Amino acid sequence: MVTTNPHAALLASPGMGHLIPMVELGKRLLTHHGFDVTIFIVATDSSTTTSQILKQTSNLSSLNIVVLPPIDFSSKPGPNPSLGEQVVIAMIESLPLLHSSIMSMKLRPSTLIVDLFGTCAFPMARDFHMSTYVFFATSAWFSAVTIYVPVIDKEMEERHVYSHEPLLVPGCEPVRFEDTLEPFLSLVGPVYEGYLKASQDIVSSDGILINTWQDLEPASTKAVRESSILGRFTKGPVYPVGPLVRNIEPRQEHVAVLHWLDGQPAESVIYVSFGSGGTMSEDQMKELAWGLELSQQRFVWVVRPPMEDETSGAFFDVAKGGDNAAAYLPHGFIERTKETGLVVPLWAPQAEILGHPSTGGFVTHCGWNSVLESILNVVPMVAWPLYAEQKMNASLLEEQLGVAVRAKVAEEGGTGRVVRREEITMLIRRVMVDEEGVNMRKKLEELKKSGEVALSKFGSSYESLCQMTKVCELRVQGSKAKAQGA
Repeated sequence: MVTTNPHAALLASPGMGHLIPMVELGKRLLTHHGFDVTIFIVATDSSTTTSQILKQTSNLSSLNIVVLPPIDFSSKPGPNPSLGEQVVIAMIESLPLLHSSIMSMKLRPSTLIVDLFGTCAFPMARDFHMSTYVFFATSAWFSAVTIYVPVIDKEMEERHVYSHEPLLVPGCEPVRFEDTLEPFLSLVGPVYEGYLKASQDIVSSDGILINTWQDLEPASTKAVRESSILGRFTKGPVYPVGPLVRNIEPRQEHVAVLHWLDGQPAESVIYVSFGSGGTMSEDQMKELAWGLELSQQRFVWVVRPPMEDETSGAFFDVAKGGDNAAAYLPHGFIERTKETGLVVPLWAPQAEILGHPSTGGFVTHCGWNSVLESILNVVPMVAWPLYAEQKMNASLLEEQLGVAVRAKVAEEGGTGRVVRREEITMLIRRVMVDEEGVNMRKKLEELKKSGEVALSKFGSSYESLCQMTKVCELRVQGSKAKAQGA
């Protein structure tokens, strides 16, 4: 049975970078485009961040959110699975739960929207006669690479992987090997095979949504949409629908970090956070601490326990490890910086911090959600990518948009592959003190305005979702007419 309105089921894979934009997409479909919306969340823990995001939807009683029971990884086979493999396992294990949830619904969804990791749900969706869409919660540039993967010239692909030549993507900037995606580190094995399979599923979907907008990435957006470039490889249309980020809510309770920011001068604080999953080695954390101290700038630093050789170690459990920062930061650091800095254990309200008048810079891992929040709050960035497509994002921010400076790893010396304190100090001061930071803010102001226009009525992203809505409405009307004819 279907509703008279299009009813969209949104399936969010684990990770705040997936959950936040998926929730925002659901809210926008509900409030601006006449959809009934059910959001299914694949959980791996009951983290603070998940509860915070769900709290933000409490004022939308008509937004139906279903948190599927957490997946237990302890009994899963395979040594040292990659982050992507773990997410895929979680999605596959959740399919029976998703199926039974949809079966039990009186008014079943007519549309399924998944992210990059949710295409395994497509066969089930087609069994339910649902149209299928993919939501890229990232850039048009990354989306272009993914769309191109199933048809890429094998010789060119091998030159990229084995000879480290740039990956040429029609209509887009080439991808340097040093900025490449994890699947391209090898053309064999489960990571590449999984990415290729997901790419094939994505291009066969009824449509693709991307959390970007035309004026932010004009070349890449054009490439994925036009049938003369990459659009010829996709079954359905491509819809840029961004920027979709969490709105800053009025303060309902005393939050220590925001209260501390209230007492700081305008644009004087640099915010340091590596996303909900980012981690670094103990040596790197100490270098970062020294860099912050030597920069002589005010700071808020979200700190997690160090992890050696695992840049996404907190991805599945943000709250893991406790809050004893003094045990792994330089001796006396917290005491010496107590007048100018604030160390926050594990998690902080990022949207509110970036939107605070005292925040003037952001040291970020370049997750796309963080990138968009920074742009929309006019906060220049120190780009410090860790995993996934973040190196591509860092390149986009620094070289194409000119709104970030990028951290560089020191290859030699006793501390191994780390960004040194001198480099960190220099980058922070470029953003916070030098004229370069002023120029970045001017560019960010323009990008923010263009993003707001894109989402406004008759803007490019608003119209994209309107086009998708019309397609979904026609499908519902067709199904209804077919049922009445029967």
